[in-house]
Amino acid sequence: MGSVDAVVWDFGNVLIRWDPLPAIAAGVGDADARAFLGSYDFRSWNHAQDAGRTWAQGLAVLESDAPQWLSAGAAYVDNFPLSLLGPVPGTQELVRELAAAGVPQLGLTNWSAELYPHAPATYDVIELLRDVVVSGQERLAKPDPAIYRLVAERAGIPLERLVFIDDSVANVAAATAVGMQAFQFTGAEQLRRDLLSLGLPL
Repeated sequence: MGSVDAVVWDFGNVLIRWDPLPAIAAGVGDADARAFLGSYDFRSWNHAQDAGRTWAQGLAVLESDAPQWLSAGAAYVDNFPLSLLGPVPGTQELVRELAAAGVPQLGLTNWSAELYPHAPATYDVIELLRDVVVSGQERLAKPDPAIYRLVAERAGIPLERLVFIDDSVANVAAATAVGMQAFQFTGAEQLRRDLLSLGLPL
C-alpha cells in the first residue's frame, strides 16, 4: 500500500473545528472572553491540562496567577461543548474513504482526559479509528517525542510506516524528527493530494 501502512490523525482543527472563544463567551460575555484570550497565555495554560494536569489544578493555577480571569477559565470548562464547532470540511470524508478501503487509522490528539469524552460522543467518525492516543490520559502531549513513539507502539507499526496529519507546524516537525511521515493540514483538498502521493487508496 504505497509507502505507508496507516494514517494518524490529529483532531482539533483537522477533524473537528475547535475555538475556545464561544465556550468562554457563554460564561463571561464576548468582550471579556476576547480580553482573556488576548491577554493571558491560554494556549500554554490549556496545554498543561492536555498533558495530564486536572482542570481543578489548572483553575487553581489560574486563580493564583491571574485571579481576574478565573471566571473566564471556569467558563471554558463549564461550556466546553460550545468550543466544538462541527466537522472540518472534507476531512471526515477522507477518514470514511480510507476506512472503506481497509486502511488502518488512529487518532493522536492533545486533549484533556476529563473533556475528551465529548469528542467520541459527538463525532461518530472517531469510531472508524482503530485506536486513539489521548494526551491527557497518557500524561504526554505533542510535540513530546514520546507520544509519537507511543502511537506507533499502539498501532504495532513502525514510525516510518505511519503518516501523521496535524495543523501545527511544531507537531508536524516533531513527528518528522522521530521518523514519521507527516503533513501539515491546510485543507482537505490539499491533504487528499498529499495522501494520494503516498499511494493511499483515495
